[in-house]
Amino acid sequence: MGIMRDVEIVWDDLLEAFDNPDSDIAYFLDRETGEIFAVPTDYDDEEFWAEINGNEERFLRIPGFDYDDERLLLYDFIRGLENEGLKGMLERAFEGKKPYGRLDEILSFYPEEFEQFMLIKEGLIADRARRWLEEHDLFGAEAEDDF
Repeated sequence: MGIMRDVEIVWDDLLEAFDNPDSDIAYFLDRETGEIFAVPTDYDDEEFWAEINGNEERFLRIPGFDYDDERLLLYDFIRGLENEGLKGMLERAFEGKKPYGRLDEILSFYPEEFEQFMLIKEGLIADRARRWLEEHDLFGAEAEDDF
């Protein structure tokens, strides 16, 4: 294990990067400053990419929200619902190719369940972010303050 670095990382920015479903946007963490920045993956600047790729220890690419994680989260959430009507609608939406957009629409009519789902999703993303920080020998000051 390497040396633990204690840089100030804005927890909300990190969570936002982990919650990014858009594969056309890449988020990076600068290990030296703790800054998180987003770049279009088709950004046409060879010098920029050479700098990023030549300094992989410094610039860590943050993984976005994983489609498989999303499906697993939805599956667990739907299984735990007590409202049978809502459960049926969500199961049908879940069987489609991209359940997330439809899920948001359906859950918008069920504020309590929507809030419950968002809390579960936020917890999953926070756990992934914490594990990722540990894997890269980083502990964000913000994360420690929150938990």
